[in-house]
Amino acid sequence: MRFKIGLAVAGTFLAASIAVRLGAQAPPAPPATPAAAAGQGAGRGGRGRGGPATFPAQQRAAADPAIVARGKGIYEINCRACHGPDLRGGDQGGPNLLRSQVVLGDQDGELIAPIVHGARADKGMPAFTLSDDDVKAVATYIHDVLRSARGQGAPPPGPPVVLNIVVGNAQAGQAYFQSKCSACHSATGDLAGLASRIPDPVDLQNTWVAGGQGGRGRGRGAGAGAETPVTATVTLPSGQTVEGRLVRIDDFIVTIDPPNGLERTFERHGDLPKVEVHDPRAPHRDLLPTYTDKDIHDVTAYLVTLK
Repeated sequence: MRFKIGLAVAGTFLAASIAVRLGAQAPPAPPATPAAAAGQGAGRGGRGRGGPATFPAQQRAAADPAIVARGKGIYEINCRACHGPDLRGGDQGGPNLLRSQVVLGDQDGELIAPIVHGARADKGMPAFTLSDDDVKAVATYIHDVLRSARGQGAPPPGPPVVLNIVVGNAQAGQAYFQSKCSACHSATGDLAGLASRIPDPVDLQNTWVAGGQGGRGRGRGAGAGAETPVTATVTLPSGQTVEGRLVRIDDFIVTIDPPNGLERTFERHGDLPKVEVHDPRAPHRDLLPTYTDKDIHDVTAYLVTLK
C-alpha cells in the first residue's frame, strides 16, 4: 500500500514539474488587439454589459434621425404586415429582417432595392413601387434598428410587443364547451371565476388546453383537475379492491399508494388483477388531436368571460 501511494505522489510531482517547465518554455501571449478586447464580455450578443459593439451592423455611425423617421413611416405602411412591427416577421409570414443575410450585407439599400422592386416575386415577395430614395430611407431605418439592438437578432429597444390572443368567437366557444366539456366542467361550478384566477389569457389558454397544467406555471392549481392525481383501482381475484394514487404501472406490476400511505405492489398476469386507471386529464389528451386553431381561439374567448 505504501509503495502504491509513493508511486502516486511521485507521478503527481513529475507531472507538475513537466507542466512548470513547459510553462516556462512557452512564449509569452501576445497583447490583446483592440478588436479582441472589444469582444470581451460581449457573450453571445452584440454588446456586453456596457461593452462596445462587436458586430458590423452595430458599428455603423448613427444615421440622420429625419431619414430614420421617414424610413420608419414608409416601413409601417408597406412592410409591417409581412415583416412585423419589430422586424422579426409578421402575420403574413414575412421573414425576420434582423437575421436576414441580405440586410446584414446591405450597405445603403443596394441589396434591398432589387427585392423591393420584384426580384423575389416568384418567392412570395411582391414588388413595391417605391422610389430609390424611399428604399434607401427604409434601409436606413432597418440598419438603425440593427445598430441600436441589444444583441444580434434582438428586437429594437422599446416597450415589448403585446400579443393579443383573444381573437375568437365567444359564442362559438360556449357552444363548443357545452358540447365537449360540460360533462366534466361547469361554468358556474368548478370553472366559476376562472378568468379572475388566471387573468393572463395566454396562461388561461395554456391551462385549459393542457388539462389544468399552466403553460408558464402561474396558472397551476387554478383550473379544475390541476392538482388531481391519477388514481387506480385494483380488483384482486378474491374480489378485494385497493384504490389510491397510481405510482407505477407496466405489463408486470402495478403500484398503488392508498390513503393510508402504505404503498402496495401487485404482480400482473395479463388481465389479472383487474386494474382501472382514473386519469382526470385523459379527456383533454383525447381532444388534443381534434382541436383546430378556431376551436382553441373560440374556447379561450369564452373562458376569459368567466370572471
